[in-house]
Amino acid sequence: MASMARLTAGKLILAALAAGLALAACNPAPSAQKPPEPGDKAAARVNGQVVWVSDVKREAVAEGLIGPGDPLDVSSDLFRQVLDEVIDTRVLAGEAARRGLDRDPTGQRRLAAARDRALEDLLVDNVVGKAVTPGAENGLYQEFLKNSAPTEAIRLRQIVLATEPEAEQAKKLLAGGAAFEAVAMERSKDEATRFKGGDLGPMTTDTLPEPLAGAVKGAKVGQVLGPVKLDDGWAILRVDDRRPEPPPTLDTVRPQIIRFITYDQIKDLVLKLRSRAKIETLVAPPPDVPGAPTEPASAPPESAPAPAPNAAQPAGPKPGVQP
Repeated sequence: MASMARLTAGKLILAALAAGLALAACNPAPSAQKPPEPGDKAAARVNGQVVWVSDVKREAVAEGLIGPGDPLDVSSDLFRQVLDEVIDTRVLAGEAARRGLDRDPTGQRRLAAARDRALEDLLVDNVVGKAVTPGAENGLYQEFLKNSAPTEAIRLRQIVLATEPEAEQAKKLLAGGAAFEAVAMERSKDEATRFKGGDLGPMTTDTLPEPLAGAVKGAKVGQVLGPVKLDDGWAILRVDDRRPEPPPTLDTVRPQIIRFITYDQIKDLVLKLRSRAKIETLVAPPPDVPGAPTEPASAPPESAPAPAPNAAQPAGPKPGVQP
């Protein structure tokens, strides 16, 4: 969720809420405090105000120590660590309130800003929470599978020579029965692979650089290819293995799908709300920004600058392509 991605904002929100609790603690009424969630339990009490287990879990999620919905054992060291942090925050917030810092104009502005962020996060969580459903996830996953090009896992060996005639000579040695690994060790000028028999390691066809991708297209296991022109010479290749690579599972791409849904929902929500709001920008843009106020007609003529190119609109993240 978007709120989980902003740990600093989460800290400010917690501090703001804690300050409010500290003010209430001036006249504590422990008996009136009820669990905020069904089954919630008290973990500590600070100046008469209860710290609930759910408060500790929420802080652990905000710090990225656990994921939303993950369990947090109250007997664990992690729970105790986060509980201490929440207690520290409550104690500090209470002292800030005792000193009247919450009534200072600067303090009130910071608390108001934290409240705005908290409300923003609550709205985003509400909207996105309703949009992130198993049906929506599966729909985007199927679209991802449909638009994804099939890939193969492939294993290649190479012998890199300085010139094409040298590469042709190496290929003749292979055709005569010489071992690929031995020729690579003796003749290849690629120091990264020659002592590994030319082995390039496991790769996928969609990550191969273009000269190699074009050369191995349609090649069978065991086939020797080339010479292939590279930036630093000529290569003889051998396909040691290739097999279809299974597509990523829904669980694998789910975080990207959720980010995509979140981005899409927030973008639509912000555009809709901005269109309804009365917004006045009270500061003028810098003069060199396209659309800035122009000089009056009486200004001395100057050579007109070339129009700035239109900036490309940012595209939303696509599942499996970018996070």
